[in-house]
Amino acid sequence: MSTSAKRKAVSPTPGSSPPARPAPAGPTSPAAGSPEAAGVSSFPAAPANTDDALTGAHWLQQGMPEEDDQDADSSLGSDVESSTASISSSIFNYRMINGRTYHSDAVTDIEYWAPNDEKHLDSLEIYYHGVELLNDHQLHMSPLKDNIERVIDIGTGAGFWAIDFADKYPNCEVIGTDISPMQPSWVPPNLNFEISDASKEWTYKPNYFDLVHVRFFVGAIEDWNAFYREAFKVCKPGGWIEHYDHSPVVTSDDGSVVPGSAMDTYGKVLAEAARRIGRSATLADDDTMEEGLKAAGFVNIQTKRMKMPLSPWSDDKKLKEVGLCAYSTLSADVEGVVQYLFGNVMGWTPEEISVFAAHMRRELKDKNIHGYYHWKYVWAQKPEDAQ
Repeated sequence: MSTSAKRKAVSPTPGSSPPARPAPAGPTSPAAGSPEAAGVSSFPAAPANTDDALTGAHWLQQGMPEEDDQDADSSLGSDVESSTASISSSIFNYRMINGRTYHSDAVTDIEYWAPNDEKHLDSLEIYYHGVELLNDHQLHMSPLKDNIERVIDIGTGAGFWAIDFADKYPNCEVIGTDISPMQPSWVPPNLNFEISDASKEWTYKPNYFDLVHVRFFVGAIEDWNAFYREAFKVCKPGGWIEHYDHSPVVTSDDGSVVPGSAMDTYGKVLAEAARRIGRSATLADDDTMEEGLKAAGFVNIQTKRMKMPLSPWSDDKKLKEVGLCAYSTLSADVEGVVQYLFGNVMGWTPEEISVFAAHMRRELKDKNIHGYYHWKYVWAQKPEDAQ
């Protein structure tokens, strides 16, 4: 069975609860006489000074949120192998921070925020399904020819997209690169994974790939212009690049994400922490992608913008399932997402992070809070006459 098929077997659907891993479910029905029962949304109250909410001390002072006995956990899980072969043992010498593992210093000297342990990979598998659903399961937006020869997936992570692409194009050589060897060993024969730092000079032949694919690189690259120049160099004339990314800043159209709330704090602190280490975490909110691609020499630049609900609050069937995936991912591992940037960069203590994470989970359960991420899909072409 392919990785894609196994993913579909565990993809969350409203009301389904595989027993393997309990995870928080949606909010309970409002009590009689409550504002919610009367049809009035009860959004969290904003603190007197919303700047205070950006500090760990503020969330420690709040204490742990009260548990609601009526909340029932839903369970979503996945089964991600994380093994690889023929790689130096030093690459597996992961850094350990508060019980979580991160990429080895033997691979790169860059600061990257995401853990590479199984807990994080399991949550990312569900997230991948949500991201694919958000884009109507289109593996690519570029008008690729049927006879494409080589494709590279930069920052492949657990290799979900690379595996699906290799399955769809069995005659195409697919390479997935990452700074952590966390990809499965059972993959299509036309797919290979390599350990490589995309923030450095790329070592592939010029004019080599029909498609350069980049996804979920938020907070990973310091110099995007240099990154896109490397992509331009290895892309064939007439070939394509695609970059699919998001902003962690949570917003709402109805004001339900209150200034100073955990959801509001989440994205703002992540963005500030990324800024302090010289990175951008808001690629979907600005023109970094389009301007960088244009400066590198790409043409026919096209953009698609999307909103990803963070819980299943939407009335739209597709967005409701997307929101369930986002909710399941984030609620399962808030600490994994924020620990490095909140702790190592912003100076929050483990206890402050733990309390904040509890507040974030509680807000995620509240369907009256209509928070969402911005996602942006940008694709562009290398000119046919480029050298």
